Amino acid sequence: MERFAFIIHPIDVRKDLSRKFPVAKYLPDALLAELLRKLPPQPVAHLTGIRSATGVELEGWFIFCPLSPPQLLNLPPEQVYEKLQRCCELAEGLGAKIIGLGALTSVAGDGGITLATRTKLAVTTGNSYTVATAVEGAMRGAELMGTPISMAHVAIVGASGSIGHTSALLLAPHAAKMTLIGRDTTRLEPVAREVTERGGKCVTVTSSVEDGLRDADVIVTVTSAADAIIEPQHLKRGAVVCDVARPRDVSTRVAKERDDVLVIEGGCVAIPGEFVATKTTKQGVDRPGEPFSFGFPPGTAYACMSETMMLALDGRYESFTLGKTVSVAQAEEMWRLAEKHGFKLAGFRSFEEAVTQETIARVRLAAGRKLD
Repeated sequence: MERFAFIIHPIDVRKDLSRKFPVAKYLPDALLAELLRKLPPQPVAHLTGIRSATGVELEGWFIFCPLSPPQLLNLPPEQVYEKLQRCCELAEGLGAKIIGLGALTSVAGDGGITLATRTKLAVTTGNSYTVATAVEGAMRGAELMGTPISMAHVAIVGASGSIGHTSALLLAPHAAKMTLIGRDTTRLEPVAREVTERGGKCVTVTSSVEDGLRDADVIVTVTSAADAIIEPQHLKRGAVVCDVARPRDVSTRVAKERDDVLVIEGGCVAIPGEFVATKTTKQGVDRPGEPFSFGFPPGTAYACMSETMMLALDGRYESFTLGKTVSVAQAEEMWRLAEKHGFKLAGFRSFEEAVTQETIARVRLAAGRKLD
């Protein structure tokens, strides 16, 4: 039996804390943040039933890191490293040999590099498989909306970041046009040159989300922003948005106001076997009959979680994806491991809801697209 661990943290502090501490609903934000910071990390779920197509079995644990998105991004790095190091110690005590960094724990500080020097565990951000599934999801979403990627204007939001950069390189040979969007255009210029060298056509850069998305047919968005940056007025009718970021880059207003665009969550992966998550005590002991939900349908997980699982199933207890960059070779290696072990992109989800064939038909109709 192979073993892994994965670090999670609260996205909506008030909502997440109030599940366990109802009084949290009534506390000021500043007090909530301070209380959260003082909580110790702890195991919160035991993951079982994972079985590779090769027959290898795997179990793991979710380790809760009590830091909010703003804290992970703005606290002194050493304070964040101390919390993450404690998470690793808990995971090691449970028998894990590799640990994945979920959501903003993967971008805090130096993206796992320092952490990997302070733990015996292998460490990975999971960003390589996140890139692979984002690209696959964007291309499939374009086809579902009747806009083949070869005819599409593709926009990458957060293109100077690790996931955005490599997503752009992987999509470069396929898109009809590409716009790279980021806060600093000087950092985007070298990315644009690489995209062009890989076959990208009509590649432009901009620091304006509004300008960059105005005519985009397909959008991959993967920033580390703490708040939503894509609003209803930014999107073209019939656009497909693959939102890989956690917290989301796409505002919930888009779901309420734009029935003519398709927003999908990148990185929703079907796990081989009979994958289940069960709540645990602070000591990591199962609480039978109490399932743990992280917002995905049964049997599925985020791509970053899946990368950690695949490396463990393959017996590759090595720090695979660290830092702020992801190479094309790393993304392609994750595609290979996914095929080997039986991981595959699951049906799409959008704002916690399944994207069905009926959903796609409604969006196409609202966007004025012919139905198949």
